[in-house]
Amino acid sequence: PPGMVKVPAGWFVMGSERGNNDEKPRRRVYLDAFYIDKYPVTNSRFRRFGRPDYDAGAKFNEARQPVVGVTWFQARDYCASVGKRLPTEAEREKAARGVDGRKYPWGNQWDGSKMIWRENSGKRTHAVDRTYNTHRSPYGAVDLVGNTWEWVADWYRGDYYRNAPNRNPKGPSLGNRRVVRGGSWGAYKNIYGKSWLRATTRNWQQAHSRYNFLSFRCAKAP
Repeated sequence: PPGMVKVPAGWFVMGSERGNNDEKPRRRVYLDAFYIDKYPVTNSRFRRFGRPDYDAGAKFNEARQPVVGVTWFQARDYCASVGKRLPTEAEREKAARGVDGRKYPWGNQWDGSKMIWRENSGKRTHAVDRTYNTHRSPYGAVDLVGNTWEWVADWYRGDYYRNAPNRNPKGPSLGNRRVVRGGSWGAYKNIYGKSWLRATTRNWQQAHSRYNFLSFRCAKAP
């Protein structure tokens, strides 16, 4: 489909033994094939559907910037309105890191020049189709780390990986928080080397949350 990239069916390495506790254990997971948006949903695309629940101001409202200020419910409903859905947490991780267990979409070495983060963002989002401070994942998706955190479909639970199925996991059946992935323009790499900007990093927000660092992209089955 236009504006999407295909992630083929197969096994990939999910999680990290060196990351935070909620990323453990590192394990092999099988996913059916799916498509995922090449870019986060932009302001221009979202405004054909509606208005964000929160107006983050002029620094965040340009047409080619990722839409921010949307709740999980708005993200879900937008995707449904265009015949898509939110990706699962596992789908987004595979789209970001491929099948070889890499730490970042481009490989295993930190490179702050390949993303929008605290050191180069100017405290704002940047256009999704820019030609600077960017990267592509093994499947061609952009901004899977940096620029904005992104909603995914799953409920969050810190110990979910310990007992999650190894085929097409969809997250816990119930919860009170939703998973967000990817890090944002305000994220950092701290002195201990752990970063909010890794392909495996998990975070969460309440489903009604809406912030200037939180966006989304859509997925669909072939």
